[in-house]
Formats: sequence, structure tokens, C-alpha cells
Amino acid sequence: MKILVLNCGSSSIKYALYDMADRSVITSGGIEKIGLPDSFIKYKADGQKFQFEAPVPEHTAGVQLIFKVLTEGEHAVLSDLHELSAVGHRMVHGGEKFQKSVVLTPEVMRDFEACNDLAPLHNPANIKGVNAVKALLPDLPQVGVFDTAFHQTMPDYAYMYALPYDLYRKYGVRRYGFHGTSHRYVSARVLEFLGMPVEGSKVITCHIGGGASIAAVKDGKVVDTSMGLTPLEGLMMGTRSGDIDAGAVTFIMDKLGLDTKGISNLLNKQSGLLGVSEGRSDFRDILAGIAEGNGLARLAKEMYTYRIKKYIGSYAAAMGGVDVILFTAGAGENQHEVREGATRGLEFLGVELDDEKNRACRATEAVISKDSSRVKVCVIPTDEELMIATDTYELTK
Repeated sequence: MKILVLNCGSSSIKYALYDMADRSVITSGGIEKIGLPDSFIKYKADGQKFQFEAPVPEHTAGVQLIFKVLTEGEHAVLSDLHELSAVGHRMVHGGEKFQKSVVLTPEVMRDFEACNDLAPLHNPANIKGVNAVKALLPDLPQVGVFDTAFHQTMPDYAYMYALPYDLYRKYGVRRYGFHGTSHRYVSARVLEFLGMPVEGSKVITCHIGGGASIAAVKDGKVVDTSMGLTPLEGLMMGTRSGDIDAGAVTFIMDKLGLDTKGISNLLNKQSGLLGVSEGRSDFRDILAGIAEGNGLARLAKEMYTYRIKKYIGSYAAAMGGVDVILFTAGAGENQHEVREGATRGLEFLGVELDDEKNRACRATEAVISKDSSRVKVCVIPTDEELMIATDTYELTK
């Protein structure tokens, strides 16, 4: 059974083709700059990477190009599109309507479209991807896997904002959380890796990439997470501010004469590591700046890791303790400096990081705490695409 996974953004489509007999990746790639004159596709084949420019004016043409690469030419991996059993889609914001992955029916798509106000940049792009597949292969089953679904187990006192309740009743203003597919995968995988039972487990999952979020997972269920109504809340990120005093937002709007679109752009695209360091949004560039003696790069790093540590401490309190702290995603998997900075000072919780193990670990499953540490600190590479493929397989087999 072959499953195609699609992750459609506003100007991009990432894809991966899985053979579910052994859950292996047959090929993967992506299209970037959809709608621009220099759009291109890149993909992996025979252990090599390939890239070429192609006109991709919109998403249907993009999906059509992906299908062509899969079935035609010297790097074809399918003899015919009918080898595909189903397509699984990353769907960003399912609101309160979707608490698990579902087969995409017309009724489901109407409910998902009703969530567009909550994710105006992401949800319409997801819909374009679904419609593009339907236009080309109308009878092929499609499944939606929602970023927000895993966090729907949060209790109301954790997800509600201290705002007039009518804002929740009328507009759904509450905390939803994101990166749910990643948090779901790594929180389950780390227990398998450590041979621990789900029941009674207390795990803090730290997804630290360009976007970053933390979740408190007790008995396999989320009890709190750092992102909110949108992915802006929570940790300091590459270009996002994370937590900020709402009074500071209105103050900045008045001082700079910004409208809602302007302040949203400032907080989402001009802040975080980029804003504090004045130009460096990637943690690797921050480390390079520190090596050069750049004071703002140092400040950005310390703010970044300090906020991760604060959330770890608060989630240990929320769960009444912690058994496992795990790091995943780009910086979490690859930057030992992030893991060291985020756990330094947590010895009172029973955290003892092994410096040698931590420095040696890059993007591989590993325990990086000392044998004597009461809390296991681990690195678990995330695999959201495999999670989407697995859900799609289970719902359509």
C-alpha cells in the first residue's frame, strides 16, 4: 500500500511517498515559490538530490507536477498513479471540531473551511491541496491530519484565556496549540525508546525549530502546550516574539502608527531571534555571531534558552513532576547549546545532563542525561510525515 503525504503551504508543497509494507520512504521532495516566475521542484532519487525550475502558477499545477515526477522519466517510482492507495494531508487548524485524523468528505471540508478565520494563511492552502488532488484523482481517498488535534485533551482551565467568556462562545477565542502531529509522534516514540509504560508517564516535549512549542503530556495526553489561538504565543522563535505583554502591543501600535496587519507582521516576522539579534533568525547564525563577539547574538541565545527552561519548569509543576524531557525538530535535534542552556539549573527537578553525550548527539535517538539523573533527557527526531502516513493507512486500509 503506497501513501502520498502532502504538506501544502501558501506558496509551497512538500511531499513524501511511503510504502506502508515496511513504512519506508520511497521518495520525497517539494515545490517552492508557487505563483512566481522562478518556481521549482526538488526531490530525492537514488540517494541523490535533484532540482529543476518549472512553471507552477497554482496548487493544482503543483500537484500535477509532483504526479509527473513520480510516474515519468528516469526517476519515476510509480508505473501508474493508480498505485497510490490514498493521500494524507497536513491540516493546520481544526479548531474544536477535529480531535483526531479523519477521512476528508465534503462535510468534513465544510467544517474545516469554517476554521479559516483561525488560520487565514495556512488553512486555505491546505484546502487547495485537497482540491488539487480531487481534481486530478477524484476517487482517491484523502485523509486530514490536524496540527491542533493532539492538544484537544487540554482541560478548559488550561486552554481558556481570561477574557470575556462571550469571545470564546462567539468566536472560539482560546488556546489550541500547534505542532500536534510532532508532539504526538515524539511523546509516544520516547516511551517506546525507553521501555516505559504510557500510564503514569509525565513527558515534556520540546519541539524547537524555526517555530517552537512545548507540550506537557501526562499518561499520553496533552494537559498544556505553549502555542495559543495562533502559533505566535509561547516560546521565543526564529522570527516570532512568543509571549508578550498585550499592553506592549498596543503601545507599539500607537508609537509606530501600525494597524493590525502591521503589528502582526512585526510580531510574526520581525521579532524573535531575528529582532533581538538584528538580523539572525537561524540558531546556527546566532552561534556564529557569538563566536564573533556579537553581544546581541549572545543576548538572543540567552533569552531563547531561558524561555524554554521556564516552560519546562512550569509544565513540571502542572503535571506534579516530570519523568522525561525530550528535544526534537531542527535546533532541538542538532544544537547541543540549546539543550544545555534549556536544562542548566534544573538539577533541583532531578535533571542531570551528560555534557559529553549531549555534545555528541545530532539528529539521532539518544539519552543525553547521566545514568544517575532522575529525569531522562532525550533527543528524539520527529517524523510528522510518517505519522500522517500511518493515520492515512489506518483510516483507508
